Amino acid sequence: MLELLMNRARAAGIPLTGEQAEKLARYHEMLVEANARFNLTRVPDDAAEAIDRNYLDCLAPLRTGLPGVARAVDVGSGAGFPGIPLSICLPDVRFVLLDSLGKRVEFLNQMIAALDLNAEAVHLRAEDAARKPEYRESFDLATARAVAPLNLLAEYLLPFVRVGGHMLAYKGPTADEELASAANALQILGGRFARAEAAPIPGRDWDHRLLWIEKAASTPERYPRRAGKPEKSPL
Repeated sequence: MLELLMNRARAAGIPLTGEQAEKLARYHEMLVEANARFNLTRVPDDAAEAIDRNYLDCLAPLRTGLPGVARAVDVGSGAGFPGIPLSICLPDVRFVLLDSLGKRVEFLNQMIAALDLNAEAVHLRAEDAARKPEYRESFDLATARAVAPLNLLAEYLLPFVRVGGHMLAYKGPTADEELASAANALQILGGRFARAEAAPIPGRDWDHRLLWIEKAASTPERYPRRAGKPEKSPL
């Protein structure tokens, strides 16, 4: 697993030290073990697919780097994607991993302790967490992977981001359509489309992309709306 991980990361152009690769391999082992008991996420049986889908995809932003990011929040972190792999590879960045399910938060905190990461997992819904003074508009970066369409995701993420910071959405082939549908939400919430990056994995035909949304203006106080409302009535 370790050698394959290093080789796949090198082929993908993702910088990875030996220590980081060892932590990712250990995380994978613990995830497989926990997943058998808790069904946290889909873990492919094929090691190469697991590496590509669960780790290299999460680390795709490292191809161009994350300058100026000291504090980041991963919303709907689930089994830790992308928060745990990013935290492993960005030890100077303080990560907050948010999830609404207690068993996942417990697992995440176990991983954080075992891997000695600069992170904490918090049991809160995004709509509630973003109203807390210690979280609201206090992060340089907010991320999410496989959580919601972009117009809905914007209401979950942008209230966490300071003006001048960024929201990063991991998306697939519907990225262009989602971006068009999210134009109204971005305008209301203070976001502005910055750029899209292809996130290819060598040997895979997956159309994965990274959408970067700049926080251009402060989010109005009424957002995010109360828990459940964004999903029922997206902007």
